[in-house]
Amino acid sequence: MSADTIHKQIAEAIPLSKTELDLRTNRQGFGLIIVDEVNGFATVGAGNLAPQTPNEQVSVMVSETDRLARSFTKQDMPVLAFLDTHNPGKAEPPYPPHCERGTGEEELVPELKWLENEPQATLVEKDCINGFIGAFQSDGSNAIIDWVKKNLVTNVLVVGICTDICVMDFVLTLLSARNHGMLPCLKEVLVYDRGCSTYNLPRSVVEEIGLPPSASHPQDITHYMGLYFMASRGAQLVDEVKA
Repeated sequence: MSADTIHKQIAEAIPLSKTELDLRTNRQGFGLIIVDEVNGFATVGAGNLAPQTPNEQVSVMVSETDRLARSFTKQDMPVLAFLDTHNPGKAEPPYPPHCERGTGEEELVPELKWLENEPQATLVEKDCINGFIGAFQSDGSNAIIDWVKKNLVTNVLVVGICTDICVMDFVLTLLSARNHGMLPCLKEVLVYDRGCSTYNLPRSVVEEIGLPPSASHPQDITHYMGLYFMASRGAQLVDEVKA
């Protein structure tokens, strides 16, 4: 059975509910969170976990993120970007070395590099899959909690890579933190479908390069699964953002 057929069957069995978000008339309290749109994950040929050939889902994610980030900053709305950053030899298992400090893999993709000099943007390095956990500082504070409180964020719009890994882990933990009362002002966590992407490693390629079948990661299916699990925990899925 092909991956396309499986994807269609999953979509029929567990359909996703998505809404349109119009920030032109309702932007009060919104903040944008960008997860790991760095070279090591989103620039072709940039590293072990980067796409090896151009990928439409990744390209759309980057262009949509750039569009939203420019709209947010133009309207003085807060933006936070996670940068997956590891000290040499300290990659998080089970993944191979990636996004090591000083390699350039840990830097924002060229289209988003401008955020480094943007006053409305907060950049947060993280050394693990889960951005909320990675945002804890040496003094016990948490950069996400501080950012939400400082900017009076009541709704966050999340984009980034990978939908079913770093994006999902962050969103699920953010929802739990909100429900636990750690973020009393936070109301909704929204995830933008086209603003997210994941990697593509079909089983045929896995077998060709000698990896175990369990390493298979068909892009459309795993992207869908990530969206499903986030929605099942209480995130709102968005299929269009007008900004």
